[in-house]
Amino acid sequence: MISCVRSVVPALLAALVLVAGPALSSPIPSAPSVDAESYVLMDYHSGRVLAEKDPEKVVEPASITKVMTGYVVFNSLRTGSIALDDEVMVSERAWRMPGSRMFIEVGRRVSVEDLLQGMIIQSGNDASVALAEHVAGSEAAFVDLMNQYAQRLGMENTSYANATGLPDESQYTTAIDTARLTRALIQEFPQYYSWYSDREFTFNGIRQNNRNTLLWRDDSVDGVKTGHTSSAGYCLVTSAERNDSRLISVVMGSSSERSRADASQSLLNYGFRFFETHRLYTAGESLAEERIWGGARDYLNLGVNEDLFVTIPRGTYRDLDPVLNLRGRLDAPISAGDPVGKVRVRLNDDVIAEREVHALEDIQSGSLWQRMVDRVKLFFD
Repeated sequence: MISCVRSVVPALLAALVLVAGPALSSPIPSAPSVDAESYVLMDYHSGRVLAEKDPEKVVEPASITKVMTGYVVFNSLRTGSIALDDEVMVSERAWRMPGSRMFIEVGRRVSVEDLLQGMIIQSGNDASVALAEHVAGSEAAFVDLMNQYAQRLGMENTSYANATGLPDESQYTTAIDTARLTRALIQEFPQYYSWYSDREFTFNGIRQNNRNTLLWRDDSVDGVKTGHTSSAGYCLVTSAERNDSRLISVVMGSSSERSRADASQSLLNYGFRFFETHRLYTAGESLAEERIWGGARDYLNLGVNEDLFVTIPRGTYRDLDPVLNLRGRLDAPISAGDPVGKVRVRLNDDVIAEREVHALEDIQSGSLWQRMVDRVKLFFD
């Protein structure tokens, strides 16, 4: 087995190394102390957790549950099993839901689009149940979908018992699971995510404001969801984008509406101030050209199937060391998409990112003469 290990420095990083001296990075302080039972601050692009407190502590989600409710409904829209202009007959059960409401009326038909906005902006429990019944026939069947999607997303410590977030001993989650869910929702459904930044929604002549006060305080904030019950405390999932960087904060169990907003703001400011995110490699673009033996061509372009982002302390970009490690000698034939090795990105002594590397093109076996020449070259190599 022959392996290839070599540096594969992105063009921008190579240019910085050539024109600049040693990197001068500033020290990074500890994350701010905030009023929360648990929290997570995650970079959206790389998925790296920048700050955390008891991220896997099982807590009650309250209306944060509706992030998953929305995710399931968006998946149903994507598959075409429902449509935004579907008219949903409001059941008595949906109409009777306690807690926050969008004030739909029993027996009235309401569009899926209006129900989604009522759930997202007004946190309507009635809208959540109406959507669940439309998607799955019953809220119980919808909850089964919620738990299946949670498993697919790797939410190992999450369980759903309803679509609203009303207290139930079988309903729980963690800050890290909620961050993973929020990241998936933004990635997969950007066409619907804009609703999470709407400050108000009027239905049935009743105007209600979005409970996420950070939408008024910070222009970079564009979502996501609040939650509160007496047992869960005050919760807030927030996402913000500044200079092409996006962060997700999840604050669970604050003592007041103001403190959850202050905690989220502090975490976001900390992340944007002390960290930066870079796309090192773009999906489908060549990161290296490697010798292939016995092929119709001599060289094969290699790349990654998904964009590779890294989140690092500010000022340390020139310290990155990306290295390509091939599994062995490359022999034709080979097909586009075949895995051939990995690229590992180190920062000082730590591997901060790792991604499978694939062939970006098909290369067929060469002619008899080409194969013979390559055998001779390998013999003397």
